[in-house]
This record gives sequence, structure tokens and C-alpha cells, in this order.
Amino acid sequence: METIKKIYKAGYGPSSSHTMGPHLAAQTFIGKHPEADHFRVTLYGSLAATGHGHHTDMAIERAISPKRVELVWRPDIVKPFHPNGMLFEALDEHGNVVDQWTIYSIGGGYLANEQGTLPIGIGPEGEVYPHHTMNEILEYIGSEGYSFWEYVEHFEDETLWPYLESMWQQMQATIEEGLQADGVISGGLHLRSKAHQYYVRASSFKPSLQSRALVTAYALATSEQNACGGRIVTAPTCGSSGVLPSVLYHLKKSHGFSDKEILRAMATAGLFANVIKTNASISGAEVGCQGEVGSACVMAAVAANQIFGGSPKQIEYAAEMAMEHNLGLTCDPLCGLVQVPCIERNAMAALRALDINIYAMMSDGSHIISFDKVVRTMKLTGKDLPSLYRETSLGGLALQD
Repeated sequence: METIKKIYKAGYGPSSSHTMGPHLAAQTFIGKHPEADHFRVTLYGSLAATGHGHHTDMAIERAISPKRVELVWRPDIVKPFHPNGMLFEALDEHGNVVDQWTIYSIGGGYLANEQGTLPIGIGPEGEVYPHHTMNEILEYIGSEGYSFWEYVEHFEDETLWPYLESMWQQMQATIEEGLQADGVISGGLHLRSKAHQYYVRASSFKPSLQSRALVTAYALATSEQNACGGRIVTAPTCGSSGVLPSVLYHLKKSHGFSDKEILRAMATAGLFANVIKTNASISGAEVGCQGEVGSACVMAAVAANQIFGGSPKQIEYAAEMAMEHNLGLTCDPLCGLVQVPCIERNAMAALRALDINIYAMMSDGSHIISFDKVVRTMKLTGKDLPSLYRETSLGGLALQD
């Protein structure tokens, strides 16, 4: 498996697959052809179906500017390798194609072709971890006496903790900025931001209710910033970026856990997301929202469980429950915008992660379905979902008035 640093990437929303990935692809292609007169980019499948609402055109144009770019939208063509296909073409002054490049945005800001995932400039390239499943990791840490975060530290390089600290600082800054925002979110749904209102109202609640209300406000703050194209941290994607930060921020503010404990929890959360990415997918276009918010719920549940003293077995149980109870979650946003139901869904997943932590802590960690099995099941479920429910905005909630 690759470095977990690639799970956490700071960038601008609203979508890691539709904004960050295409932006990086455009930067890469224009860097190879600075002599080109202009460019043409053809977007396929899910990328074309919801690209307008996800600001894909803006991301590509921003990367290629000041050169001219022609965008061609082909939602009717779905490439077999991945639904988020792109064809970049460099043209000379006569309109002749000088070079072309087919690439796919596979979620989380990652790019890939049929030969594999391309480097994204974060951390070492290639395999960092010798294990690829959670069962293999559990066997290894059991033999070595490691915790999950010690396992991550053992295989990562010395830049791990400074990098995670920078991501944690950005997560906090995004929440704090989002809590102060108050206005209508752009996009045409006339959806008004709610984080500030929820935060203010939470202050008048009794402690038992206030805690959960604040978590909701924190999740809304990040998700609304993402919807506005603000700077966020993928955890593991833009569309699910509100779940883990809201839980971590709550644990710091309401429970007094230290930044060091939070960084260690982020390491463990990143490890579990890495296993999901390696053996299934974190792309809504490929497996539905179970791959995005489901994975984010896993990250938040294991982070909370570790911080509260869970054993490796309890942490793995929390991860399994978090994914199991998000199986089949569809990706069908209204108007292709990362707003409805995405923003609210981040808040619900954060609350669910905290409930799962409690359930796992009350157990001895024993359970029947393993995390590896539920990850495999999520992948199969995603493949069985009709494309209408995999980030195309052609079915489900997207059809409702």
C-alpha cells in the first residue's frame, strides 16, 4: 500500500474526483505541452454528467489559463476502466492534434490509467506498507506488539507527523471559518449555510444534547466550505471531508484530548482508509457514496475508538460496523452539486461514528464479519449499483423536485 499521506490532501472543493483530479490532470498535460496553441478536453461518463455542478470546467480552465481550452461533455460515453474518464488533446494553431492523453480521476484527487495510479507528488511513490489487508496488519501488529499508529509510524518516513500536523491545522481552520460563514451557497439550489446557526443554538442546550449539536455544527462548517469551493482536507475525499474533522475537533474541544493524540488517531484513520482504497474504492462515481461518506465514517469511528482507549480488536470492529451500516449508500446529488444530500450526510455520518465508537467500546471486540470482508462487500455492492446511483445525478434523490 502507498503512504497514508495521500489520503489527506489540502485543496479546494467541492469534489476531489471532479475538481482536484481534473485540475491536476490539466496541470500535468499542459506542463508537457507548453508550446501548444490551445487544448481540447473531453469529459466522459459521471465526470461529464455532474461536472457543471462540481465546477470541473472551472478547475480545468484555471489550470490551463491563459491558454484557451475547449470542453466537450459526453455523459453518454462511459469508459470501461472508470466512469470519470478524460481525454486531453493539445492542438497547434491550425487545429491539428499534436498529442493526446486519456486519464481517469478515480477519487480522492488520484489519477490513474489502465497501467495503474499516477504519482501525485505527496510522499514517497510506490509501496510503503508490505501488507494489503487488515487481517495481515492485525497479524503483524499482534506479533510485534504494535498499536495501529505505531504500525503506521514504523513504515512511514520522518515527514509523517509534520505532514499530519499541517493537515490537522487546515481541518481546524476550515471548521472555524465555516462556523463564521453565513449566507446562501452558490449553485442554484438557494441553500443557506447552517453551521453558524447550529453552533449558536447549541450553546443554549443542556450538556447531554450540546455535545452532539456541536459535532453537527462542525461537520456542516466543513461541508459547507467544501460546497463553496473553500479550502478543505480530503478525508478521504472532498465530498466526505466534514466527517473526520468534526469528530476530531469535538474530541479536542469537548474532551480535551491533545493534538498528539489526535495526530495518532489520524494515522490510524488513514491506514483504514488506505485499506479501503487498495481493496475497493473511495470514488462515488465507482461505488456510490458508501465509498466516500462510508469510508469517512470508518475513519472517524476508528479515530474516536483509539482515542478513547480501544484495543486493536475493538478498533477493527468499529471500522467494520461503520462500513457495514453504510453499505448501499447511493450518490445522487441534486443538480450535480455537492450540497443535497451531501452536506447533511456528513453530519449524520459524524454522529453515527461516535455512536459506533460507544458500541465497540462496550464490546470485547469479538464479531463475525471482518473489516476485510465488509470492504470486499462494499466493492461488489458498488459494482451492482446502477449507474443512476453512482454520481450521475440521473436517479434517486436527484430526480426529486
